[in-house]
This record gives sequence, structure tokens and C-alpha cells, in this order.
Amino acid sequence: MFSVTCVAPVNIALIKYWGKRHEDLILPVNDSLSMTLSTNELCAKTTITASKSFEHNRMWLNGEEVSIEESSRLTRCLKEVRRLALATGSQKVSPSWKVHIASVNNFPTAAGLASSAAGYACLVYSLARLYEIPFSDELTTVARQGSGSACRSLFGGFVQWHRGVLDNGTDSVAKQIVSSQHWPNMHVLILVVNDQRKKTASTRGMQNAVNTSTLLHHRADKVVPERINQLREAIQNRDFQTFGEITMRDSNQFHAIAMDTYPPCVYMNDVSHEIVSFVHSYNNAMGSLHAAYTFDAGPNACLYVLAEHVPQLVDAIQKVFPSDLMDSAEYLRGLPISPEHLETSQSNKIESLGIEPKKNSIKYIIHTEIGQGPSQLGEESSLLINGLPQNQK
Repeated sequence: MFSVTCVAPVNIALIKYWGKRHEDLILPVNDSLSMTLSTNELCAKTTITASKSFEHNRMWLNGEEVSIEESSRLTRCLKEVRRLALATGSQKVSPSWKVHIASVNNFPTAAGLASSAAGYACLVYSLARLYEIPFSDELTTVARQGSGSACRSLFGGFVQWHRGVLDNGTDSVAKQIVSSQHWPNMHVLILVVNDQRKKTASTRGMQNAVNTSTLLHHRADKVVPERINQLREAIQNRDFQTFGEITMRDSNQFHAIAMDTYPPCVYMNDVSHEIVSFVHSYNNAMGSLHAAYTFDAGPNACLYVLAEHVPQLVDAIQKVFPSDLMDSAEYLRGLPISPEHLETSQSNKIESLGIEPKKNSIKYIIHTEIGQGPSQLGEESSLLINGLPQNQK
């Protein structure tokens, strides 16, 4: 019996992936570019145990057993990693042995916070460590076939997923642009507006958009290539002004495509739009771009902000979006923010925003930073004991 436990991060797209040109291989219609978040605050954790004595492949997701055979994506990932194991992996663990898999997320699933990307990245990374497969571009093509964005979660820092041109998808790979050390003071505030499962799943939303949105095809052909080049340059130069403007423009266009889909997909809600208005008002009050928003396929906002500006931004958020839970440890989660910084922030500028407070419209805030990518944990972190979850041993 051999076992590994790993964690893999969430990544949030700055230039969005939306739409496939091949459903089964998950080949995108355009390149995308993302930032990996720290696994300390947001991650998927997976334990995989392989044994000659196991009779079936089994999997538990967030404590509930699920069928591997009923998921074509899970089956494909297992098959592809085992193929690589036969070609390049260790002989210590036979790819023919059955596996037991347990995976948990420490954040809401299917709420537009990239849970599937972290989950499939962790699955593929853990399998690669189990079979001692050297890391390669080919592993990103396997993760991509589980969840498209998962290929980007195999790296830390800033990552580009190249759409590729080949029909078999072998050139549709993710590559790191720079590591997390390149821009270490890049932080994120995730404003959780709704952590329930979204009404329109991303897969269905993409299918409908490809079939009905004319804006999607214009964006893929004309807009994204230029934005990718501009954003890569901004990242290299640590130019937050350009970085923030491109990020917000691309988020806006992505949701315009969702509305251009027929029938429309509505992922943002009234609070989401109020956060957009707040960020623009806040930047105007500060005199330059201090915060940038992006929204994936859900209502929750990801605000990019440099570490030195986090306290005053949180202070502004709490004035405009006050909550009865603000003093609770469950409200402001993740990296701590020193209270004395909040007291000395530029409250006079915040008061001048002139926005009517929207009480209890944000459920909680997660403060995190740019992250380093997946990693393997020690045996003490295992989710399985003798191949079974603790409550079933």
C-alpha cells in the first residue's frame, strides 16, 4: 500500500477562458492568463492510496463517496496519468493497481471560486507524485482534460494557458510566466457575496456562448491576443495601473459575453455591480488605481491590491459594505490585517466616496496573496487511513 497527500491552489483568471472548440479534450477558443493564489487560504487537498489488494477504484469528495466510473473526466485523468506512468514513471507502484482517492476543498464548491480547477490539478499532481512521474507540459494537458483551468493550477505565480492549434490538443498547455517571487506584494481580497452553487454551470454556459454569442468570437480572435501581450508586459514590469485596467476590462467583457449568450447567463448580481461601482469610486478618490476587480462565473469579487494598500481598502469596504459580523473571526478570514493600520488609513478620502452603505451584503472576506503552486504534504496530513476515510475505517 502506497499513499501520497498533496495540496493544489485556486487560480483566478485575469484574461478569461470561456468557450471550447473541442468539448471532450477541453480545448479553449482563446488563450487565458491567471494568477495562482496561496494554498494557505484556498486549496484542494487530495490523498491517493494505491494497493494491490484494492478491488475497485473509489473516491470521496468532501466526505461523500462519488462514482469514478460515472465521471468521464475523472476516468480520463486516471487513464492518461497511468499511460504516462507506464512510459516514464516508477515501478514501485504499479499503474494496474486500483486507487482510493479522498479530496476536500477548504472553500465553497461550484460557487464561482475555481474549485474544479484546484481539485483536478490536485488529482493529477498527486497521481504524478504517486507514480513518480517527472513534471512536464504533458501533465498540464492531462489536468486540462479534467477541468480546463486546472492546467494553470499546476504552477505558482502568473500562468498562461496557450490555446494551441493542433486538433489532438498536445500543444494546448499551460506555462508559467513568472514565479510568485516576481511580484511578492500582490494580494487578493475575495468578497464572498454568495457561496451557494451557481444556477448555470460553467460547462453549459460556455457551450451556449460558443453557439450563440457573436461577441465571444470577436473577443477570441481580436481582443484577447492583444490583451495577453499587454498584460504579460505589465506583469514583467510590475505595472499595477496597466495590470488593473486590463483585468477589469476583461472581466467586464466576459460578463458581457455571458449576457450576449442566448438565453443569457447571469453570474453577477446586484451586490456584484455595487462592488464594481465602489472600486471605480475608490480608485478615483485615491487618485490612482489602487484596486482592481475580476469576477469569474459567479457573483463573488476578487479584488487585486498591493500589500501596502490592503488596510485602507478593507477599511473602505467595511464602511461601504458594513456587516453585523465584522467583529467575528469568521468574517475577515485568511491573512491577518493589523488593526492599527486600519485606524490610520485615509478615512477622509473614504468618507468622500458618497456611496450609501449596503449593510450585510457581503457574507465574508478572504485575504490571501500570490501563491507558489502545488506541494506534497507529510503522511500526518493524510485523508485516508489504510485506504479509507477516517469515519469509515
